[in-house]
Amino acid sequence: MDYKKLIRKRETRLKLLRLLDFVPDKTMIKLQYRIKTGRKLNLKNPRRFTEKLQWYKLYYRTPLMKQCADKYEVRKYVQSKGLRETLNDLFGVYESFEDIDFRKLPDQFVFKATNGAGGLNVLFCKDKSKFQVEENRKLLEQWQQSKSYKSGGREWCYYQAKPRIIAERLLVNEQNPVAGIADYKFFCFNGVPLYVVVDVDRFIGHKRNFYDIHWNQIQVSSDCPNFAVPLPKPKGLDDMISVATDLSDEFPFVRVDLYYVSGRVYFGELTFYPWSGYVDFKPDEFDYRLGEAFFLLKERR
Repeated sequence: MDYKKLIRKRETRLKLLRLLDFVPDKTMIKLQYRIKTGRKLNLKNPRRFTEKLQWYKLYYRTPLMKQCADKYEVRKYVQSKGLRETLNDLFGVYESFEDIDFRKLPDQFVFKATNGAGGLNVLFCKDKSKFQVEENRKLLEQWQQSKSYKSGGREWCYYQAKPRIIAERLLVNEQNPVAGIADYKFFCFNGVPLYVVVDVDRFIGHKRNFYDIHWNQIQVSSDCPNFAVPLPKPKGLDDMISVATDLSDEFPFVRVDLYYVSGRVYFGELTFYPWSGYVDFKPDEFDYRLGEAFFLLKERR
């Protein structure tokens, strides 16, 4: 079922989900999985990666996950791993829109909601002289609204997350500034990176390819078309693998999102529930292949 065609506006979908907050997580996750994948969710003996992510939401819960899901607090975790040099420049962290002093921000920057998921709560400024402060006020204030309701995908580590805004340096693709920089997303299992998902042209025709850790392309697609032009192995691949290894060794699974810009590795974020676990891989076998690497361990602290 293509629910996005039935309810086209994202805001309407989110309002509907908030009205259903009273539904227990397990019930809601089973319902969403059925609607979005067309399959019955197996939680007793999950084999698929997408099934295990639903189990992960429900049963694997540690304070460290909450810290690392917060785009500001995760910086402390990165520093604790001795990786301060991978952190992007931070210009400020704000409790409200009124706290932002635009005079102190550089000509280019990016705003992020610290409790945002899925890359949705991001606002780019490429030229401060053209940045419409009042027009963007409504958006930024929406980010600051209470997050007491449950996340749309029932992603536990975002529950009750403190809403703040951070301003960071805008990383630029010097060869093609319009396209943006490539995202290197490492799928890591118990501290072992196995696959790299690469997103390119995020703003002019988003495309995505899958690679193994040795940079062999895998013929897999998801909810985004593949790109046809071969992508050279990045010079910083080994450095990115090292960073992903260090940042992922505390978790049964985490996706470590990195950038490689001007010869330097930059930390992006840690993602525990890619696509919220509601994605169809082609071929379907890849869902099982990822699932085989995902060893579940119930943890409550």
